[in-house]
Amino acid sequence: MTKNVGGIDRIARIVLGLALLLGFFLNDEGAYRWLYLLGLPILLTGVFQTCFAYKLLGLNTCPMKK
Repeated sequence: MTKNVGGIDRIARIVLGLALLLGFFLNDEGAYRWLYLLGLPILLTGVFQTCFAYKLLGLNTCPMKK
């Protein structure tokens, strides 16, 4: 797979994904607790630098290779 997530976008995805997963484990109550699990795909797109939605839209935030 080609990498299409880079720079600040990657850092933001990792931080947001970790924050949401942390919220899942720290929040014991609430009917919408499962929404914190949306942090998992966000985290994985940041770690692996590949986003399926970006691929569909033709976007790329990785720096250009020289």
